[in-house]
Amino acid sequence: MSVELKVPSVGESITQVEIGHWLKSEGDAVAKDENVVAIESEKATVELPAPISGLLSRIVKRQGEMAAVGETIAILEPAQKPGGDSRPPRKSEKPPAAPAPVAPPPKEETPSPLPASAPEPKKEEPRQPVPKPSSAPGREEESVRMSLLRRTVARRLVEAQQAMAMLTTFNEIDLSGVIALRKEYQDTFTRKHGVKLGFMSFFVKAAVEALKAVPQLNASVRGDDVVYHNYFDIGIAIGADKGLVVPTLRNAEQLSFAEVEKAVADFAARARENKLKPEELESGTFTITNGGVYGSLLSTPIVNPPQSGILGMHTIQERPVALAGAVVIRPMMYVALSYDHRIVDGREAVTFLVRIKDLIENPARILLEI
Repeated sequence: MSVELKVPSVGESITQVEIGHWLKSEGDAVAKDENVVAIESEKATVELPAPISGLLSRIVKRQGEMAAVGETIAILEPAQKPGGDSRPPRKSEKPPAAPAPVAPPPKEETPSPLPASAPEPKKEEPRQPVPKPSSAPGREEESVRMSLLRRTVARRLVEAQQAMAMLTTFNEIDLSGVIALRKEYQDTFTRKHGVKLGFMSFFVKAAVEALKAVPQLNASVRGDDVVYHNYFDIGIAIGADKGLVVPTLRNAEQLSFAEVEKAVADFAARARENKLKPEELESGTFTITNGGVYGSLLSTPIVNPPQSGILGMHTIQERPVALAGAVVIRPMMYVALSYDHRIVDGREAVTFLVRIKDLIENPARILLEI
């Protein structure tokens, strides 16, 4: 009995998906739980497994077509019992044709002469092909359709700028303390936890403490109300091939440094492989983005609605700074906080960044939560 492969629910409020690349062709054998197709939602790309072992007999929805949640996109035939041939013929396979009957040789006919007054038949002149526009060398163009994820990101970024009173404030941080701490304990940390101690865990832990001090940045606008969250779900912006994704560290206030580093490394690896789960991309309360990994010196990140703030990290540069009356060289990082000015005032924004600066420049305070 045939089994239908249907689009599953892939996240809250998502009603349709776009069919991506089919990993199997019609007529191919598939094993149960083997991925057969990638589908793209507004938030992530998900690969669908075969519900049974058998054959992919028919593809209903082709790559690039839209399908609603619950809609059938393919038909599978279960494998037959041993001894039976479970393989249906492919579309390209046809039964052998019966031999064509041999026709008797045609009778020779004497061509009738043309009347003397008949004009000679005109010779058909060769067709002249219609010229097609061609690109000059070095000026070729290629048109590539944006993925559903990329189109959604673009739409949401525009909506965020139109719906919010967005503002950005800046500060700079001396990373000397964190760099020294990482250098001293990196080997021990890596041996114990199996992951390197990076900068992101320091900023996540510092952000949690700063959000406790400035709860407006851990809130969101809901109609005419401001909703304050008493938990800290920190989104980590990650650039993937198909667009920006923001997986969420749930209850980041309860995570250790090692747990944060492992989670972020796992997010980044699965983002590259399009294996993030839709529920991992939902409902963050605050976001951190690190443009510094690409060499960005300064930027104004866009808030991820309905959140009210996003912290932008940037590249670390050795710069001359004044310290105790002397000019010294220090590893410095610019940080940027973009926020929704409807519920966050400039005082709260500056207070938040100063708290981040204080905690990162004195990392012992993060551990002691002081």
